[in-house]
Amino acid sequence: MGINFWRTRVSAGTSRLVDSFEMRIADINTVDLEQLHTLSIGVGWPHRADDWQFVRELGKGVVALDEAGRVLGSAMWFPYGRDFATIGLVITSPRLQARGAGQWLMDHVLNQVPEGNWGLNATRASRRLYRSLDFTMEAVVSQCQGEASLPPEAETPPGAEIRPLGMADLAAIAALDAEAFGADRTALLKQVLPSSSGLGLFRDGKIEAFSFCRRFGRGHVIGPAAAASDADAIAVIRPHVTAHAGKFLRLDTREKSGAFSDFLSHCGLAVFDTVTTMSRGRPWPEVRERRPAGTPKIYALAGHALG
Repeated sequence: MGINFWRTRVSAGTSRLVDSFEMRIADINTVDLEQLHTLSIGVGWPHRADDWQFVRELGKGVVALDEAGRVLGSAMWFPYGRDFATIGLVITSPRLQARGAGQWLMDHVLNQVPEGNWGLNATRASRRLYRSLDFTMEAVVSQCQGEASLPPEAETPPGAEIRPLGMADLAAIAALDAEAFGADRTALLKQVLPSSSGLGLFRDGKIEAFSFCRRFGRGHVIGPAAAASDADAIAVIRPHVTAHAGKFLRLDTREKSGAFSDFLSHCGLAVFDTVTTMSRGRPWPEVRERRPAGTPKIYALAGHALG
């Protein structure tokens, strides 16, 4: 018997029939974390239950449930400011991957803000789906990870002071991040600060670079991190690498060459995989144009889903 595609759509609905069972959409906050953890394990993603809780507290999302209430798919979105949002955690179980479940979930997400500007980071397997939904490819993100090595010795950049960050620094961090990222991520940073180790680079009392490191997946992830130069980025990231030497560490970046890329290689963070930054509507803010020297940019993503 041939594959039966989605045969019915129930309005606002959030339900569809595939083969002999019906799927329905529900809010992601209505299911247990362990169900989401099981879903991501099923496709080989490293997210722990705690990682799912982190993103649930920050964004919005839906799940696809079968008649028995099992989670067979998910999709989330994260609004930043008034006119931009990232999409992530778009997962469908192997059972449904060839039957249109991914497009069904994406249609639901995109209908939340039909005229909105969207960004996402696509795996190789999902690029075709996103291109069919009018997303445009913009840049490559390298997933650098491995057992961290002690980084090379280096002096702090001239005139700079590096110190830990706290909630009192939120406004200054958010302003620098908005300049680097191109959209307001205050809500993200407000959640990242208490759950991460954060470092800032200051000159004359003004923050010019920052980095965060938190538990994620198999170990820890560094990000987000922003700076105006490789040297400043390295200065705020090196202490995190030192603190986790001999342990699993991950950093996602669009930097492909230069001192920062070389630094990651020396620290044992080799390129494990890549994803593709894509946008729909206006281009993804932080990669929309080549930035002049001295302009802050994102050196480490907060995560594939978060940007």
